[in-house]
Amino acid sequence: MSRLAAKFAELKLQGRKALIPFITAGDPYPAFTVPLMHKMVAAGVDIIELGAPFSDPMADGPVIQRASERALAHKVGLSKVLALAAEFRRQDQSTPLVVMGYLNPIEIMGYEAFANAARRADIDGVLTVDMPPEECANCVVLLREREVDQIFLLAPNSGPERIRQMDAAGSGYLYYVSLKGVTGAGHLDTGEVERKLLEIRANTQLPICVGFGVKDAETAAVIAKLADGVVVGSALISKIEQHLDDPLQAEKEIIALLQSMRQAMDS
Repeated sequence: MSRLAAKFAELKLQGRKALIPFITAGDPYPAFTVPLMHKMVAAGVDIIELGAPFSDPMADGPVIQRASERALAHKVGLSKVLALAAEFRRQDQSTPLVVMGYLNPIEIMGYEAFANAARRADIDGVLTVDMPPEECANCVVLLREREVDQIFLLAPNSGPERIRQMDAAGSGYLYYVSLKGVTGAGHLDTGEVERKLLEIRANTQLPICVGFGVKDAETAAVIAKLADGVVVGSALISKIEQHLDDPLQAEKEIIALLQSMRQAMDS
């Protein structure tokens, strides 16, 4: 059983939901990333999504775009992201780790070389924003052979046939994008999220995680009642942006926010 499958099975037995932070690898500088990951685990997170910086993101809002720019200024590319993942794994053998990014850097590295590098880094999943299931067969096979899950995004306008297609191609979990927009944009309509999750559950056996609009503990608690996991990204990265001159303060505020979310979700 994969780490992701084992984690969701464990949480289900406990009656709890996954708290999944997203951070951009290398933001605000490379040495900041791995210590923060360990502190997030200590704060109660269940799975970590590690963002691969990219110069031309299509799904990320301004906060994550600027985080990518800061990381790229330190020359943090896909190979460095995987090196940071491997560094994290040397001390933590249990927390599932997902690399989230875009197809272009994987294409440049090559599917097989990337799959091998992902296995060596001991990551558990890959979420490629701009790789639809119609174009993923080769990459999915290579990753599955190396016990790495390929995770897909579902949008508010994804219909039943599309959901089944993502279910067949993917593994680990499905990531439901709760807003018609980029990360960090808009206000979450929890009633609409609930309606859509009922449709998704009717067409998949995979866990469903919700992101793109979770900003505080109250929202996390509401989403946790509906989904199997709650993803928070921009709200964390904004703490880094607000304290570029004092990264330790940013770290403290990130941990405090995650702790508040964990407490709200569990209560």
